[in-house]
Amino acid sequence: MVKHCFERMQHGEIVLDLCFPCQGIWFDEFESAQITPGGILELFRLIHEHRDAQRLPLRDPLRCPRCSEKLLHGLDVARPGGQFNYHRCLQKHGRFTTFAQFMIEKGFVRQLTAAEIGALAAKVGTVRCNGCGAPVDIRKDHACTHCRSPIAILDPEAVEQALARYQQAEVKRTTVDVEALGDIIVMREREKSRRQRERREDLGSVDIGDLLVSGVEMAWKLFRR
Repeated sequence: MVKHCFERMQHGEIVLDLCFPCQGIWFDEFESAQITPGGILELFRLIHEHRDAQRLPLRDPLRCPRCSEKLLHGLDVARPGGQFNYHRCLQKHGRFTTFAQFMIEKGFVRQLTAAEIGALAAKVGTVRCNGCGAPVDIRKDHACTHCRSPIAILDPEAVEQALARYQQAEVKRTTVDVEALGDIIVMREREKSRRQRERREDLGSVDIGDLLVSGVEMAWKLFRR
């Protein structure tokens, strides 16, 4: 496996281990959910660049690279729909996901409907599993008999929608919300004024805190124009 760095959602970086020959990704605990929208786009670009690389079969059984224990097969719900497969470490060191299953998880790939599988079976018969590469006779199986991955297809429309969704999310994440920032400043000044007023009431002093808050609010309203 080779290491690649991607932006973390809050701050810092996530270092993912990628294996292009077996088309797999190792995520340490929670890393899949912590990668930024921009990081997902970068990972998608890397997967796309190596789409024609030689594919090797996955080791059976798969073992955790941290503790060498056998990984347990798992199934989870993908958005906007469908399911994706992965293999996780029982010691919570992380999980192994194939490129294809990662793309299903993030919405780049959609699963075929029963009608689409039936139509494809009448024309093709056998396809390669996009999860592990094993042959699947879709005339009798609607999922891979080896890794249980459902039959899926790289839908150009789904890819376009997913790219647009993650690009918008990245722009929103990296753009400063000036209005929200201003509201936070006003709220902090109000709280500061309240505390000052309480202290002055205890000392019998004149309260000028509200004038400061009013000034901040007025400046903020003028800025919004």
